Amino acid sequence: MEIHSINPPAQRALKINVWKFWATYLVTIAVAIFIVVIICQSGEQLLVNGSHAVTSVADKPQDLTTAKNGKPAVHLVAQLMFAMATVLIVGRCLGQVCHRLNQPAVIGEVLAGIALGPSLLLGTIFPQATATLFPDTVMPALSVIAQLGVILYMLNVGLEFDISALRSKGHQSLAISHGSIIFPMILGCMAAIALYPSLAGEAASFTPFVLFVGVSLSITAFPVLARILADRGMSQTPLGVMALTCAAADDVTAWCLLAIVIGIVQSTAADAIWVVSCAVMYCLFMLLAFKPLLTRITTSSTVAGIQNSGGEEMGESRSSSQVIFLLAMGLISAGITDMIGIHALFGAFLFGALISHRSAAGKGLAILLNAFAPVMLPAFFAITGLRTQIGLLSSFTDMLICLMLIALAILGKFGGSYLAARWTNVSHFDALRIGSLMNTRGLMELIVLNLGLDLGVLSPKLFTMLVIMAIVTTMMTGPWLAWIDRKEKSSPPSLN
Repeated sequence: MEIHSINPPAQRALKINVWKFWATYLVTIAVAIFIVVIICQSGEQLLVNGSHAVTSVADKPQDLTTAKNGKPAVHLVAQLMFAMATVLIVGRCLGQVCHRLNQPAVIGEVLAGIALGPSLLLGTIFPQATATLFPDTVMPALSVIAQLGVILYMLNVGLEFDISALRSKGHQSLAISHGSIIFPMILGCMAAIALYPSLAGEAASFTPFVLFVGVSLSITAFPVLARILADRGMSQTPLGVMALTCAAADDVTAWCLLAIVIGIVQSTAADAIWVVSCAVMYCLFMLLAFKPLLTRITTSSTVAGIQNSGGEEMGESRSSSQVIFLLAMGLISAGITDMIGIHALFGAFLFGALISHRSAAGKGLAILLNAFAPVMLPAFFAITGLRTQIGLLSSFTDMLICLMLIALAILGKFGGSYLAARWTNVSHFDALRIGSLMNTRGLMELIVLNLGLDLGVLSPKLFTMLVIMAIVTTMMTGPWLAWIDRKEKSSPPSLN
């Protein structure tokens, strides 16, 4: 495998003036914010076709033990076990197929959920099979498993996030990551003006809808990107480290934006400021007050001072206790941010990012989470697939809108990453690779889209379009990288 690297200073005499960089960067951010604000203000008078009753998932509590008629659910546990077994088997099979086709396994698991849903196979050929495997009584319990699986997954994503990498790469990663957010965010907000009247959800006012569509086009799937780099032997190369750092910074920024949008959706205009303020105060508390205590706990030796014959068992017991403590605190952090109004996923990610992944306790927690996530995450993919109704895209206009969203997502993400990389003196082909990698969306995008559907911001039709966009942009990463490799080998040296 050919190892790619960022051009060293000796190959490129041009260097970035630090003051010029920061001035241009701040002006770019200010212009982007100004454009988004103008878009939001200009569309506030638009009305969604039909009535909009502001509802949320919290307004529709469901009892996991009763059916719609109020009677106790029959064999709920058995039905849930059969549903989970089906999801695991089909997801694993399609995941292996995708892996053999050099595609991320997550694509196969998402396709498994769609295949089990109303859109394909079972829904078309055996419509009763979907109702039998996934009856209404099972769906609330399956949703709880899916939510817990995603929370544990986000805790693990935060645990893998290396804050020191952001510091070491400095302005280069910051420029590329934010360039990959600004362009698709603006394109998404502009597209949302036209989409709002017909494709907004029941609880969507204009500003949250615009911002949510913009964020959904701006997401990069950090874990999927890491897996792609590992499979191609690029994880430890300068280019791979740069791409991972940019993706990590991208995800942090996108989740902060998403937290603000969720705060606006779940609150009134006045309460939104309070929600965001509470979120900021909680983040500051975790970073400034709790992180030093957490560092002291996770870096303490598990066997220091133990000299007796049972020392090894005592050390193992202490390490196990630390892992359980970290898991419990991660769940508490998720619960706190959910109570604040910015969703539990944000709290799980934040807590995971505070843990040193090099510590014994951090490694132990990672092993535990990596054992649970593959079992629980398929439930999330099944829920996503069951919600994806491809049959809703029945007209030529719907297909055209879907293609437009895919094109805008690629243009914004790939184009923004490429331009920012070139501006920071990355070579042409390495900039193309960074743009391709940053265009990967995968599971992170699906999490955001499910939040939008749960909050009533996205309609089922738009949700389906954006799920298709996430699948397409993730699947194209591998072939795109292979094409760039071939193109570089056949190009003259002057382009490198």
